[in-house]
Amino acid sequence: MQMLPLQGFPQFNIYSTPLLILVVQGLILCFLLYGRYYKRRSVLDVLLACILLIMCYHRTTYTIGFMDWYDTYRNTKINYFLVNMEMLMAPLIYFYVKSALTPNFKLQKKHIKHFIPWVIFFVLKMGILIYDAQQPGFADSQNGYLVVNFEWPYLNRIVSVFSTAQMLLYLAFSFQLFYNYKRDIQQFFSNTAKKELNWIRNFLFIYSFIFLYGICQIFIEEFIVEMSWTQRWWIQFFSALALLYFGVKGYFTDFDFLSIFEKPKSGFEPKLSVANADGVSEKVETGKKAINTLFQEEKIFLDPELNLTQLSEKTELNRAEVSEIINLGFGKNFNDFVNQFRIEEFKRRLGGGDHQQFSLVGLAFECGFNSKATFNRVFKKEVKLTPTEYLNTLKNQGLK
Repeated sequence: MQMLPLQGFPQFNIYSTPLLILVVQGLILCFLLYGRYYKRRSVLDVLLACILLIMCYHRTTYTIGFMDWYDTYRNTKINYFLVNMEMLMAPLIYFYVKSALTPNFKLQKKHIKHFIPWVIFFVLKMGILIYDAQQPGFADSQNGYLVVNFEWPYLNRIVSVFSTAQMLLYLAFSFQLFYNYKRDIQQFFSNTAKKELNWIRNFLFIYSFIFLYGICQIFIEEFIVEMSWTQRWWIQFFSALALLYFGVKGYFTDFDFLSIFEKPKSGFEPKLSVANADGVSEKVETGKKAINTLFQEEKIFLDPELNLTQLSEKTELNRAEVSEIINLGFGKNFNDFVNQFRIEEFKRRLGGGDHQQFSLVGLAFECGFNSKATFNRVFKKEVKLTPTEYLNTLKNQGLK
């Protein structure tokens, strides 16, 4: 195959350069994540690296396009090797979120079935390439017979509909995982500000935005007007920015605290038996007294890192029993239960004049909170006033 002489490739302009820079940075982050995977064997790293690699790969078409590849090489066959990876992205995103929120999650053979649709599509793409490559004049054209008469009018439309439905389904499952996790951490941590993994929420929202943006773009192209390359560029630019954000946040986010969710070595944490109601009631009351002693006399709630595992060790009960005692005996989850004592301590110290030595936030930290936003939210929920409003109320009542 005789190539045309280089005329314009590579062209570095306002469209190609930002994409090229961002994609290269994304690839660097991929290599960093893969490198860390070989050291730690963390499935989180390899899943995120795969997601970033696919996002970089998907930007390839537009990056080289704006660099004038297609105009320079009129009979290029690159379209045969640019395979849509959306059917891989959907399960990868789901498994990444699941592995981030589930300690010791491992990909198993049974998970392979999630990737079968893409494998079928890939085999079809290779079949199209093999068939077209055998046709006369293939070397002199950019796209062969099956691409023009089968892939574009039929296969791509089927894949587009299927991958859209698939992505919607997997994103829904991923959001469900995240919000179930946010609910569950209330039972394990007394301060959840640094445990909420809002980066995972941001990851899902940003990817969902890009995905829906893409659907809107397809709708416009199909039913309203054909968009120009420069108009299509924006979604590529936003996607390239997103992959950089995903890589940086994913690489530097610490997930080690999730070890608290691991099951004990025995694999079993017995709960309070409901077979004997009197026995359960007695055990709940005994547990309540032990917990109240720890909170009222030892004030263990002042520890901002207090969690359910630490409390279970102090009460010599397992985590499931402590959680159930707090739920049944006090009618609260662990987080609300602990923060109730912190709020009362804050009010007591406020009434004692400690606000003259500390700012309100500083005093909140002294009482066991470790986040201003969490403190303000919890205080408003418990007292129905903001901390400042509550202080003003005390001043009106004669507090110095």
